[in-house]
Amino acid sequence: MTVHFIGAGPGAADLITLRGARLLARCEVCLYAGSLVPTDLLAECPPGARLVDTARMDLDAITAEMVRAHGEGRDVARLHSGDPSVFSAVAEQMRRLDAAGVPYEMVPGVPAFAAAAAALKRELTVPTVGQTVILTRVAQQATPMPPGEDLATLGASGALLVLHLAARYADRVAAELLPHYGADCPAAVVAMASRDDELVLRGTLSDIADQVRAAGITKTAVILVGRVLGATSFRDSHLYSAQRAR
Repeated sequence: MTVHFIGAGPGAADLITLRGARLLARCEVCLYAGSLVPTDLLAECPPGARLVDTARMDLDAITAEMVRAHGEGRDVARLHSGDPSVFSAVAEQMRRLDAAGVPYEMVPGVPAFAAAAAALKRELTVPTVGQTVILTRVAQQATPMPPGEDLATLGASGALLVLHLAARYADRVAAELLPHYGADCPAAVVAMASRDDELVLRGTLSDIADQVRAAGITKTAVILVGRVLGATSFRDSHLYSAQRAR
């Protein structure tokens, strides 16, 4: 028996990977966050599967469900929105499964920032403009950020910032990044990326927070800030250059 931590993708049910869908179709137990994972995916579970919505469960209760399934010899699909490698709270679940002697694996998924880039029709790494993407969040009503990972420090790099779990604090984000990026720096917010109710806002650091407030966006969104979002004049990539050594 194995627990499969499966990236369910950013929202659209058909953005789960083929591997993830195949595992989902054979696992007799499925744990999912009802507030984030598209319920359409649950139709892929086998008939009679035990479906457990973890949205209101604490970590110990979630772990107990997985340990119980292990004792029954049943495989578990543990669906996480996006990709389980970032902002998924998978690490503490794996730590508990290690202690309980329960085997597990991770199955990658399409992350929210990739779906946001697709919605914006933007490559996030552009030659001569920006080659670095920083995925981060803000510490408000959440675990404190480690030393050196505050917005001012990260913003000093000038790299493209992608902020998760920060839409509610867009005013603060803009204020802290303004000294480093400037008021005219392109910014965007993508809410419900890839879903039918996807909402895309484009602007600059001077007005993006006002747009977020006016749209009533408070969750399930990413904020992107960086010059690459507005880049139009840049060199072609060396990858396909005629001068590149073959």
